[in-house]
Amino acid sequence: MKLSKNDLVFEIFVNLFFVLLLLLVLYPLYFIVIASVSNPDLTNAGKVWILPRELNFDGYKVLFGDPRTWIGYRNTLVYTFVGTLINLLFTLPAAYALSRKQFKARKIINKFFLFTMFFSGGLIPTYLLIKNLGMLDTIWAIVLPNAVSVWNLLITRTYFHESIPEELADSAFIDGCSHIRFFLSVVMPLSKVIVVVIALFYGVSHWNGFFQALIYLNDPGKIPLQLFLRDILIQQQNVSVAPEIANSLRYTANLVQYSMIVIAAGPILVLYPFVQRFFVKGVMIGSIKE
Repeated sequence: MKLSKNDLVFEIFVNLFFVLLLLLVLYPLYFIVIASVSNPDLTNAGKVWILPRELNFDGYKVLFGDPRTWIGYRNTLVYTFVGTLINLLFTLPAAYALSRKQFKARKIINKFFLFTMFFSGGLIPTYLLIKNLGMLDTIWAIVLPNAVSVWNLLITRTYFHESIPEELADSAFIDGCSHIRFFLSVVMPLSKVIVVVIALFYGVSHWNGFFQALIYLNDPGKIPLQLFLRDILIQQQNVSVAPEIANSLRYTANLVQYSMIVIAAGPILVLYPFVQRFFVKGVMIGSIKE
């Protein structure tokens, strides 16, 4: 189909606009990468724009040379994998139950879930609960308290309600299928999109999480990556030494700041392009409520 002159001008304008928008989004990420290997004095002076200047990998040497970084990576991977698995095991069945009209109490339970989005027990009661359950300084203090996100539960419930026809369930039940069999054999194979979306939401939350570890963990061998990077940065900035050595440490600390962003966000940024199409669908799912 041949475009008219006005349509062609409009399409060129729209394409240029979105290219500019893409550059505005990508450039800060690119800048962090080149700043992490550039002379921090030049970076602070605004002389690093397109390419790195005076290559310097001291920031990465400090981080990867510290064994705590590798321990933190290991712990964060474990917390992210186990936590996301527990999240899915609780969220998906609960969302399915709340999406079925046969479940008479679903409206009341939905209101209870919504109530928790506005009111919580608070930090001190939650800490006392974790302590009385004997979960302090264990992985369970990280992965169990947030086993279900109400927001993710509502998104998943909406998906099941809109995408799994009641007629499909009725025909399965007529053939003698139970709810558990229907959920595992029919609903799950048809719901790969929402499973990936919710897994991504939960996984990013666990990967970036640090507050619960800060409150509930004392063993250095169980600390996640985010807290280790924080400790390394504080050590780089607060060492009391001679002025000439302090300047050198501040120089390295600036590199460490940028390097730590790359190390902490890198795995998620690498993973995101492979699940981006699911993420877009997940945003559309959340735009419709029952």
